[in-house]
Amino acid sequence: MAHLLRGKQAGVHSDLSGGLGPDLFVLDQVHKYGINSQISQIAYDPVQSLVAVGTNESKFGPGQIYVFGQQRVEVVLSLPHRAAVRILQFCGEKLLCLDSRNDLQVYSLQTKRLLNAHALPAKITALHSDPTLDYALLGTQTGDVLAYDLDREHLAPFKIPSLWRQQFPRAPPTSVVTLALHPRDIGTLLIGYTAGAAVYSFKQNKAVKFFHYVLPKGSPGGDSNPATMFTERSPPLTQAVWHPTGTFVLTGHEDTSIVVWDAKDGRIVMARTLQDTNINTPGPGSVSPGAASGTFSMKTPLLRIAWCANQDPDDTGILIAGGAPSVESSNALTFFELGRTPIYNTSSWQVLANHFESPKRQRILPTPPNIEVVDFCLVPRSSPHFAGAQDPIALIALLASGELITLSFPSGMPVCPTNMLHLSMTLVHPFVHHMALAPVERTRWLGLTERRQHGPQFMVGGAEAKYPLKRFEHRNVVQTAHADGTVRLWDAGHADEIENDALIQCDVGRAVGRFDNIHVSQISFAGAAAELSVGLRTGELVIFRWGVNKHPGQDFPAGPNAQQSLVDITDRSEPAVKEGFMPFRLLDQASGPVTAIKHSDVGFVAAGFEGGSLVIIDLRGPVILYNAKVSDFVKTDKRGSFRRSTGPSTTKPEWPTTIEFSVMTLDGDDYSSILLHVGTNLGRLATFKLLPEADGKYTVQFAGACSLDDRLISICPINANTGRPVYASQSAMAGLRDGTKTQGVLVTVTATGARIFKPATNKGAHKTWDEFLCDSAAIVRYEDLGYALLGLYGDGCARAYSIPALKEIGSIKVDDILDTSRFSEAVITSTGDILGWKGPAEMALINVFGTGVKLDQAKDTLLNPGLAVPARPTISNLQWISGTQMISPADMDLLIGGADRPPSKRMLAQARSDELQRRRDAGPQAAGASSPPPTNEGWGAWATRNLNERTERLNIVSDSMDNLSQNSAKWNEDVSKFVAKQKRGLVMGAVKSKFGL
Repeated sequence: MAHLLRGKQAGVHSDLSGGLGPDLFVLDQVHKYGINSQISQIAYDPVQSLVAVGTNESKFGPGQIYVFGQQRVEVVLSLPHRAAVRILQFCGEKLLCLDSRNDLQVYSLQTKRLLNAHALPAKITALHSDPTLDYALLGTQTGDVLAYDLDREHLAPFKIPSLWRQQFPRAPPTSVVTLALHPRDIGTLLIGYTAGAAVYSFKQNKAVKFFHYVLPKGSPGGDSNPATMFTERSPPLTQAVWHPTGTFVLTGHEDTSIVVWDAKDGRIVMARTLQDTNINTPGPGSVSPGAASGTFSMKTPLLRIAWCANQDPDDTGILIAGGAPSVESSNALTFFELGRTPIYNTSSWQVLANHFESPKRQRILPTPPNIEVVDFCLVPRSSPHFAGAQDPIALIALLASGELITLSFPSGMPVCPTNMLHLSMTLVHPFVHHMALAPVERTRWLGLTERRQHGPQFMVGGAEAKYPLKRFEHRNVVQTAHADGTVRLWDAGHADEIENDALIQCDVGRAVGRFDNIHVSQISFAGAAAELSVGLRTGELVIFRWGVNKHPGQDFPAGPNAQQSLVDITDRSEPAVKEGFMPFRLLDQASGPVTAIKHSDVGFVAAGFEGGSLVIIDLRGPVILYNAKVSDFVKTDKRGSFRRSTGPSTTKPEWPTTIEFSVMTLDGDDYSSILLHVGTNLGRLATFKLLPEADGKYTVQFAGACSLDDRLISICPINANTGRPVYASQSAMAGLRDGTKTQGVLVTVTATGARIFKPATNKGAHKTWDEFLCDSAAIVRYEDLGYALLGLYGDGCARAYSIPALKEIGSIKVDDILDTSRFSEAVITSTGDILGWKGPAEMALINVFGTGVKLDQAKDTLLNPGLAVPARPTISNLQWISGTQMISPADMDLLIGGADRPPSKRMLAQARSDELQRRRDAGPQAAGASSPPPTNEGWGAWATRNLNERTERLNIVSDSMDNLSQNSAKWNEDVSKFVAKQKRGLVMGAVKSKFGL
């Protein structure tokens, strides 16, 4: 009965939802995009070309690890407990994570699984690893350094006690701040304590040098604080890094002092800040004035220091985050370009000091104003060594807000993240202010490929999993508007293979003519026409059209923007874009923020403004067809009252909230036409007709209006007989020339109810939501079984209602995936897909006509086993002749793990590789001469046999090592005798040559 009654009222005489039942509504988790919580850590692996991102724990989700590669390669690694990621490092084929619970997690990049989670016995404050070692060094709060065996998955017996406490017994307790292995000598470790730094030698099993920064009385130090200037003090240490060749040591301190030490004799070469030099000598120093008279400004702490190197490790520079006066609007990155390091053995002390006192160039790498850079990750070209700072081509900076910025290095020019970073990373580069989605025909989307100039790609690792290819579905093209005024378009897919996975970017700020106060409020994309409209909170409407840049590489100054007229902005295209979305026209309506936009596929654009204006634009001219206030065509309700009002009448402000174009026949007409439907915040819906004239132009006629119960959130025009949507498409417009008539109705949804009626003034059938308000709604179709009205409601459910009876068909709980408070920003597609917000920077795509599929974010392949870690740099021949004792990573395995430790998996793999290489080099004859291996020999037996043969060839089996310290001492003695012999030979050779012998 409800179907018959509502169908008669609405003008729909058949049940359009007859084939749908509650059993069809099953939730599928299609995909997630973005980052679930605030970013805390970033790491880069130049060998595999992967980026890892760790997050904090928050109400939006637990801490997670995202590993990104090329295109859409993404793997999400979960922590075993709810915690935040504190330290994140790549180490060969493993990924190390230290969380806020003081647990160490080791993940495999090959299996994409957690190998081991270890609860450590002490509070860990520093973590350091090397891709050539099977150990991770752990600095503790008590000052000790532990070693974790990554292969055996337990703590090694090796331990370095607090060297600082041994050297300064009366010093207060100090914890480890940083750890760094010597860039050329893996047997030397730089340990940064809160009180100072020390260099530890694995060979000698002791500290060989200490660096204690003490400011004498009268010296300004880093902060130039007059209250403490005339007392002797020792600022706590926050950073300790090596020079790329290990010649010098740099320490950073809490008072922003940057101290360069001679690594051999432990003397200070230069103590300075970003502005001042020789701050450790008595003098007045410079004081940064504060905001008030008679005060001085403190400086932001040194958050991160990296000593970078070019291809030549002697050509260096120092990159610093922090250290600037706090009164400055931006805590930018500072780069000291030092150039080639003077030859240590032949340079005077003054030459070395001048090298750090007067850099060749001091650059300020620009960052957004009023935002602090808390960390950065360098992107080296190829080498994972030199602390990941050799020949960096870019850097990814982490801001205090959790956003990212990417800069080229060392120029500091902003790098466009589009098609350079992973899609999920672009959602925090910077944050998204507004999101929209539009279905686009597949072949049309495949033709939209942007051509943009960009630097070398540095995320090229991994391989995507195989997905089914859906060729006959429209693509879900998402538009995201970011805080920097850029709009990016990308294919969200349907859990299928994405053929065109590239992103497209539009620079709205450049199109408007300014780069500040660019806040996008509305977006509408017409895929068939390849046109895009963007509305701003400042009242501008910007229209982009796909095309070719006529002036690539050229940047023209923007002219003035005239109000309430279409301005030609075709000359405001991005210089780096050769083909893409080009600025076309701009309208500054000066009527408040843009509240609604609809860009049709047939060349018309309609926009509503908070000031009450409605503008209709014909892009064929382009020309403004209609420009009026809502109050001009919508009558205010007049209700009688027996009581005379004595106060002045007040009219509530009214503006458009949703706009839609359709092609159908109005009630009372005998022909179909292009219609425009405008819904307002007060629940009124107005309909306009767009009619052609003899000269090819169009006119706008007001057809009528009706009053609904609440704010309009959705307008869906459908065919009254079939249920198909009757939007203003290019095919529908072509049918108007043939006299095609379309009997259509509107399905309108407000927060409190729904109505189905024939426009423009009919009341139709009405349904009121019983308990919860509706936030978003659309007409959906499931195969050929029928259509339904699907909406998101305040109780966290997605509900479907039949047409025209508006009877509930099914309900699904979605609040465990989507954020209920942001249901109004979610988009529902005609295929039952829902794209909504899961957190501040994470979207989720779900489908209500699914089979209960859960999302697996670990399908992609990360590790390429064919990419080997390059050999670690070693000391030079001159250093070796002069007496420097070098040990290899294999020696480190012996010194840390002990003589009884079986060979690790890495050593077995290396033995297998060496054996295969030996057989290739030996040729078929040698291979035939050797005894053939057993045919039923397993891999483990094969690896063991080959390792035994290798150890015999290397003569290491006969080396009995009953005691680790005795063996290390014997090895040290043998090396010393050999070096002494080489020195005597070198001296005697020089003497003989003098005598002509």
